[in-house]
Amino acid sequence: MSHLRVSVSAQRLDIIADDGSVSRSFPVSTAKKGTGWEPNSNKTPLGWHRICQKIGDKAVSGTHFVGRKPTGRVWKSSDPVEEKNLVLTRILWLDGEEDQNKTSKDRYIYIHGTNREDLIGQPASAGCV
Repeated sequence: MSHLRVSVSAQRLDIIADDGSVSRSFPVSTAKKGTGWEPNSNKTPLGWHRICQKIGDKAVSGTHFVGRKPTGRVWKSSDPVEEKNLVLTRILWLDGEEDQNKTSKDRYIYIHGTNREDLIGQPASAGCV
């Protein structure tokens, strides 16, 4: 089964094939405040995680989510830039599998789309990828 690997230092998410090769790679942004596991830290947790829930499977690209529910708004790249990082398109909710990252699910750590495409490739999030 393929899996995902996030490199904080490279700001990349790789899809790893069954044979261990990288089948696809994407630039991402992790936390502006660095890495960590503490609640309310706005840091990206390290270690092994599983995707405990996928949200937005049939949503239109750019669908805006609040509280994991679509708001009815669809963001477009031509929209004015908002400072706030919106949760868009899909949500892959992460659940930590190690003692130190067990807080990830309760901290609502996701892999998700963003309206701040200008910041992709540099640490800029509030903990999500």
